[in-house]
Amino acid sequence: MNYLTQKTVKQPIKFSGVGLHSGVQVTISVKPAQPDTGIIFKRVDLKQNNLLYPNFMNVCNTSLNTTICNEFGVKVSTIEHLMGALFGLGIDNAIVEIDNEEVPILDGSAKEFIEKIIPSGLEISNTPIKIIKINQKVTLKENERCIEIKPSKLSLDIDFELKYNNQLIGNQRNKINVYEDDLKEIFNSRTFCLFEDIEAIKKLGLAKGGSLENAIVVKDNNILNEDGLRNDKEFVNHKILDCIGDLYTSGYRIIGSVTCSQGGHYLTNKLLRKVFENKENFSIIEIKERNLPHTLINRSLLKSIA
Repeated sequence: MNYLTQKTVKQPIKFSGVGLHSGVQVTISVKPAQPDTGIIFKRVDLKQNNLLYPNFMNVCNTSLNTTICNEFGVKVSTIEHLMGALFGLGIDNAIVEIDNEEVPILDGSAKEFIEKIIPSGLEISNTPIKIIKINQKVTLKENERCIEIKPSKLSLDIDFELKYNNQLIGNQRNKINVYEDDLKEIFNSRTFCLFEDIEAIKKLGLAKGGSLENAIVVKDNNILNEDGLRNDKEFVNHKILDCIGDLYTSGYRIIGSVTCSQGGHYLTNKLLRKVFENKENFSIIEIKERNLPHTLINRSLLKSIA
């Protein structure tokens, strides 16, 4: 297998479930696409103006999820977990057909996406991949929240810090190398919320499909989910999953080092906008070499696919 050429899924893969915020049942089908297509969402419940491109400039909402819109006002929301799975698996091209406006939340993580896509296999093309190489540091600060990206030799590192007043969540930090580390715990980590925030979230018309089946709920110093946590850093690991998915709205895999404290969808999107407003911040490189020290795709997952 040539790790440095573009990949897509071998066959359509369906996922069905409820939308976390809409509460509506929805089905998506991740379908093969030709090289240089990128990731495209297609609203099959609409007859026209139904294509959406998950680009950071098309992100129209970052409140508790990442939503993309096209110029006709058509939207697809909560794309971040699926985008994180596609990034981690090295899938460059796919058509995501969806019959409503929100990607199903499934179990609140990327676990089910990964578990279905891996055994279905990937189609490997002869077309070289492209990567975004960060050339100079870009920093964004808003009050106590901050995020920065700086150059890295051949990796994408994410160093994420979470700070909560809730004692059970508290302060958590984790650092990963997206292309080299085993990302199982990242992909398996579920979205979460505080019990006392649920009423306010629902008053906003959100979380209509939320339940203990698709989110961790923390009340005081207790986790209301019977099965508890999947890993010791599940809270910050889920934030890293979100970050990976949101970074993929850049269009390509990235070579750089991200450090974030108390960030989320909004801050990551603002960072990407700031990076790409200045051409000196980045380069887009087509990889033609046959071998590199790093695969630019997570090795542990490729072993499962092979």
